[in-house]
Amino acid sequence: MERGLEVGRERVLHPGPLRWLRAFGWMAALFVIFTIVYAGAQAVGNPLFQGGGRALEVLEVTAICVAGLGLYALIVRLAEGRWPEELSLKPALLDLVLGLLIGTLMLSAAVGGLYALGVYEISGPRAASPWDTIAMAIESGVMEELLMRAIVLRLLMRAFGIWPALALQALLFGALHLANPNATLTAAVAIAIEAGLMLAGFYLLTGRLWMSIGVHAAWNFTQGWIWGASVSGIPVKESWLVSTPKPGAPEFLSGGAFGPEASLPAMVVGTSVAVVVLWMAWRKGMFQARPDAAPEGSVSA
Repeated sequence: MERGLEVGRERVLHPGPLRWLRAFGWMAALFVIFTIVYAGAQAVGNPLFQGGGRALEVLEVTAICVAGLGLYALIVRLAEGRWPEELSLKPALLDLVLGLLIGTLMLSAAVGGLYALGVYEISGPRAASPWDTIAMAIESGVMEELLMRAIVLRLLMRAFGIWPALALQALLFGALHLANPNATLTAAVAIAIEAGLMLAGFYLLTGRLWMSIGVHAAWNFTQGWIWGASVSGIPVKESWLVSTPKPGAPEFLSGGAFGPEASLPAMVVGTSVAVVVLWMAWRKGMFQARPDAAPEGSVSA
């Protein structure tokens, strides 16, 4: 197996003058295209968090997300001359299952920390439909990972190298959450560090999107339906349990109205996992782009 992450090296990304600019422009074009696809998935699933969700909405959202992944594969095949390794199907099921397990455990550890510190109240269980939250978890897990990791991180890495790519995609991921209800600068910074770097780490470690998708989707579903906490500032209407900050709890500790993602325990859990997974990816050699093919007729050393 070739060493390094496959970030694209043919056709629009072929070696030569201004490849960094071509990579950046290609990233911007893909970002616009798949933001529109994401908006379509959100339109089908909305109004999310309002209750009364149906299984049909989950199927519709899933179909749009699968179509989005297929469109991405086709565009990459035509413009970059490759079938995207980041969407390899053979390891997809195992990657997804592991990601779902990791995301569930991480978010539960964060909420457990909030409860142990005495800043969260947890009540329930109660009867509640999970369909709205499942639809949200699928659309955010699939489409945000496609946008932020397969497009933004990969092509920034092609253009500028791993360290600027890691930093910029994390900052963008956090900044985009400023548009959410109850968002604060602290919440955006927390998302950038604990989630932007952590999810990038799983993509870099495997060279595929599936584990990042699983972690992201499970994180959101566990936060919303299982624990009943706000998801990125959006309150849920139906959940198995109900988790809320205690009155007077310090916002930096509890996350406030934005939810557990902006809390200190989530920062500790997410950042710790990010450091470990990024270190594993670095040890594996995934902090470098896959080398360009040697020119025809050349002799390798």
